[in-house]
Amino acid sequence: MPMIRLTAPAGALTEQGRQSIQRDLAAVLLRWEGAPDTAFFRGQAWSYLVDLPDGAQITAGDDAPRFLVEVNVPQGALSERRKAGLVEEATKSVLAAAGLGPNDALRVWVLVHEQPDGTWGAGGSVIRYADLVALAKGQPTDA
Repeated sequence: MPMIRLTAPAGALTEQGRQSIQRDLAAVLLRWEGAPDTAFFRGQAWSYLVDLPDGAQITAGDDAPRFLVEVNVPQGALSERRKAGLVEEATKSVLAAAGLGPNDALRVWVLVHEQPDGTWGAGGSVIRYADLVALAKGQPTDA
């Protein structure tokens, strides 16, 4: 049930970045989650891009664009090392999509939300983390 959402001010991404960021972030999430590279798991990694209207995001100090990446994963899917890698790589992906460099990294916040086991459902059924692990072990990779 990995889901990743980028909220960004309208116009803050380059045209190329806007075209690629959702798939890029979904791939980053799957890689750090350790999911197999299969059509099934790629199809379950939902990625959203939310554009904020002009003037909807500022800070007390300036109006330079800020970016919020929210990640939802099953509780236990990411170790501390994997969370750190996910945050670092998602930040780099957003900066690249916006045409910004490492000095702008504090403009990107990444929030990792861990969904407690038994509180996510799909296809009309509750899906547990153990179900996903078992499914992943039985999936041949097609990468």
